[in-house]
Amino acid sequence: MEFSLEGIIQFFLWFVEEAGYVGIFLMTLIESTFVPIPSEVTMIPAGYLVQQGKLSGAGVLIASVAGSVGGAYVNYWIAKHYGRLLFTKYGKFFMLTPQKLEKIEKYFVDHGAISVFTGRLLPGIKHYISFPAGLAQMPLRPFVIYCIISGVIWMSLLLGLGYIIGENEALLKPYLIKIKEGLALFAVILIGGYIAYRRVLKNRRNAS
Repeated sequence: MEFSLEGIIQFFLWFVEEAGYVGIFLMTLIESTFVPIPSEVTMIPAGYLVQQGKLSGAGVLIASVAGSVGGAYVNYWIAKHYGRLLFTKYGKFFMLTPQKLEKIEKYFVDHGAISVFTGRLLPGIKHYISFPAGLAQMPLRPFVIYCIISGVIWMSLLLGLGYIIGENEALLKPYLIKIKEGLALFAVILIGGYIAYRRVLKNRRNAS
């Protein structure tokens, strides 16, 4: 496993150096669609190359966030234009009834922003959160804005990690775990604050 991981790191280090910003854009775009390639295989080598002075940190960040948002938009567009048709025909195979589709749409009307923002920060969810957003016809502007914000946070963390640890494979796994745990905790706190805020608003409406 150690040999394989080292080989993967070396391959993507070579790829990012050779392909540059265009390669970073394409890799993060693919990663943000329904192909679950981890962002770290691109961004950590990119961070190391920034540390070596071979790439610009700003350029890498812009290319990676643009790719991340572009990939998320691909999923959003597919779900928005074809999702309802597919689920109407084949939803029964996914236990997704028209009533459940309506619930998804209503949920994203009320809570789309917080769902996209936190979902795009969480591994395992970030690849797929765009599908229900598109299916629910979430307005494009807030969808893109929250994808950009979450993309800047996630890509900056990975870029910084690559800059700090370089090719030190031994530090990679523990630091990645800490970053993912920190983001998960941040998402939980944010969702908790959002729920509390909604309850306060609801109580104020009821009181008036």
